[in-house]
Amino acid sequence: MARSLVIVESPAKAKTINKYLGRNYTVKASYGHVMDLPKKELGINIKRNFEPTYEISPDKTHVVESLRKAAEKSDAIYLAADPDREGEAICAHLAEVLKPTMAAKNGKSGSNGAGKKKKGKPRKGQEEAT
Repeated sequence: MARSLVIVESPAKAKTINKYLGRNYTVKASYGHVMDLPKKELGINIKRNFEPTYEISPDKTHVVESLRKAAEKSDAIYLAADPDREGEAICAHLAEVLKPTMAAKNGKSGSNGAGKKKKGKPRKGQEEAT
């Protein structure tokens, strides 16, 4: 059976969850936030509606590389951070840094497939678009 990667925030949680999930899962920790605003710049683009510019934190580069390597070996990735806004931010940043790994694995060039429509028969009750 294929191995799935589960990413949680803390190494203690990773160890505990790994005991319950079994050998078909690899559980790794992100050790909290992996991205932050740059230290030497403003960090937001005033001309683009104050869009933030995030970068991988210098002290988390080894964590991100470890997660990327684990993602390359996995068939599925589950982001399982805490159910709060910090956890949501961590998951969003993890998805961003792991997107190139998954896109390359799926044979796509940096696209996550969003916005693409699948062709096929419409579901029951749906009309086919013309």
